[in-house]
Amino acid sequence: MSLPIHHHAPRHVPAQQPLAGDLTLQRGRVHELCGPSRLILAARIMARCHGPVVWIRPGWVTERLNAAGLQPLADPSRLILVQAPHDESLLWAAEEALRSGAAPTVIAELLAPPALTPTRRLHLAAETGAEVARRDRATAPLGLILLSGPGGAQGVESRWHLAPAPSRSLLWSEEESFTLTRLRARLLPPARWALHTRRTDETLEPLSSGES
Repeated sequence: MSLPIHHHAPRHVPAQQPLAGDLTLQRGRVHELCGPSRLILAARIMARCHGPVVWIRPGWVTERLNAAGLQPLADPSRLILVQAPHDESLLWAAEEALRSGAAPTVIAELLAPPALTPTRRLHLAAETGAEVARRDRATAPLGLILLSGPGGAQGVESRWHLAPAPSRSLLWSEEESFTLTRLRARLLPPARWALHTRRTDETLEPLSSGES
């Protein structure tokens, strides 16, 4: 059964979720992660939060999320993996998980960008979950949509693109380098950073428009 959409402002401002460096994501809202390294970015966000993580995937694709592969970044025992049989049930599962407020992080892997109405429903569900979490003195839920390429979900709070970048060293190194781009945000302009990561630390350096 479809629920009506009511347009209103959030009743309170939830806490911020660390993303990288001093960059944060607003909890109680839905954000998009895109680009070839989006799974790595999602895993790094997972490592910076606590509690269970509901990770919803399309059940009809052949690729599977390797939970053991997350071990260097985040504890895979926190994962609740959901395999959805079709697009509608995938969005429905994400909406219900956010509305419950039971999981601090809800990740939905989509094969195509959702339209504005489904995204609005996810936002409303996240706001409801934030109210539930506030009453229970818990963490407001964070919704993450994962999309390939440049993404393009309508109505998201922010859109972040992560792609591999050349290493800073000519020799073998445990450090990994990425370019992190904020493609859109409601209150902030587009921007780019060089993100250099190791297992235990990271550095984030602003990039000018001509740098890669």
